[in-house]
Amino acid sequence: MEEAKMARKALIWSMVMGIALSFIVNHVYGDHSLVGQFSGSHYHDQIRKMQAFKDSFTQPSTAPSPSYTQQPQAAFSARVYHVTSYGADPTGKRDSTEALLRAISDAVQGSSEGLLMEGIKNLGGAQVNLEGGSYLISRPLRLPATGLGNLMIHGGTLRASDDFATDGYLIDLSASSTSNNNEENGGSSMGAQLSSSSSYNYEYITLKDLMLDSSYKGGGIAVRNSLRTSIDNCYIAHFSSNGILVQGGHETYIRNSFLGQHVTAGGDHGEKMFSGTAISLMGNDNAVTDVVIFSAAIGILVSGQANIISGVHCYNKATGFGGTGIYLKLPRLTQTRIVNSYLDYTGIVAEDPVQLHISNTFFLGDAYIVLKSINGVANGINIVDNMFCGSDKGVDIVQLDQSKGPFKDIKQVVIDRNNVKGMNIKATVARGSVNGVGNSWVVDFNRVLVFPNLISHVQYSLSSTSSQFPNHALRNVSNNRVQIQTSLNVSASVFVTVDQWVAN
Repeated sequence: MEEAKMARKALIWSMVMGIALSFIVNHVYGDHSLVGQFSGSHYHDQIRKMQAFKDSFTQPSTAPSPSYTQQPQAAFSARVYHVTSYGADPTGKRDSTEALLRAISDAVQGSSEGLLMEGIKNLGGAQVNLEGGSYLISRPLRLPATGLGNLMIHGGTLRASDDFATDGYLIDLSASSTSNNNEENGGSSMGAQLSSSSSYNYEYITLKDLMLDSSYKGGGIAVRNSLRTSIDNCYIAHFSSNGILVQGGHETYIRNSFLGQHVTAGGDHGEKMFSGTAISLMGNDNAVTDVVIFSAAIGILVSGQANIISGVHCYNKATGFGGTGIYLKLPRLTQTRIVNSYLDYTGIVAEDPVQLHISNTFFLGDAYIVLKSINGVANGINIVDNMFCGSDKGVDIVQLDQSKGPFKDIKQVVIDRNNVKGMNIKATVARGSVNGVGNSWVVDFNRVLVFPNLISHVQYSLSSTSSQFPNHALRNVSNNRVQIQTSLNVSASVFVTVDQWVAN
């Protein structure tokens, strides 16, 4: 290293001396008219210039590189639209509705990168950047037309003003009323020009890193008849209707988000008054993953098919106060999976469940599952491998609501392998035993079996200590009781296993 430094210095000095020599020769021999003018002061001035030239080689430059020269911020760059450049107030003191809508309008006018679904314009990943600001809005933010896709709105806070409509949503992904009116009136505005022939309103819209404050004036986000929508890392509070509404469409994915009508961490004195629904799924094939719901009358309301709920923590409103963690309101066509979740003092209600799977979920504080009869159907139900923890008040982990009529069509129901502490275990598979001296033994399973007067299969064994071996048989199965009878009075123990499985 030292040798390299010395070589570099030698090279620089040789260059400097070469330049100096050229300078002297030029002045002495190149122009005889200047010889007499070559004064001492002029000589020293030239020497200083040469020294400065030398220093430029040996000292690092402090001038900024041209490639890092800062440019004034434009309204948008590389398809990222900054809302403050449109006049939005990031302090939340002034109404920013119009400015935000202008930014959204510009974002959707970008060139198309090809189609997504037929009739959906691909905006190429355009972004509306809220720049970490807090914005006051007085009406819903909607896209100016349908038939748009691959757009992101992210990075800030939206708050409803005092005059925000109580039936509105801060962000509303539904058909724009403006474009609808233009189409009806034969107008030629941008909304009408962009309107789509697709059967879906939007595809691949991402709402990310947002805090939404509905100010008790409506809802947070509405997604209507849209495809592959992503709601990620959002905090939605103070809604009076729904935190998130998904209506129609397919595949809205809600993940890593927090929702609550009131900002609390449990034990709120006003919990009895909580209202609204945090998430309403009125469509098919949606997913709610890794979401916390901390206050609402209903945590998740499901009235669409083939949805999955995973990693959800509901402590929205205790069952004792009339709350429900997850309400499945799609009689005879449930097709819902609830896995790896946490129902905290609030439970699950399923109306006429058909194809319902609940597993690996923790129920705390006497939280339980209700199968509610509407038309008396319970078909294809798995409630297995869950944990229940209560306070020794005699609460059953699975209960039947037959206030509108009994369950009559019961098939392929398995409720088993749940571990229970401080609550009453209920199952469709049960085991019992009895011992004594006599010729008749009865085992009562009503304490455990879920459905009344339903035993489909019985297995038993009889062990006798008497010298004689009696004949024995299953004598009676009724009212969830099993009777075993022997031909002789003997001292015996009887072990019985039953289940309520009914195949199609």
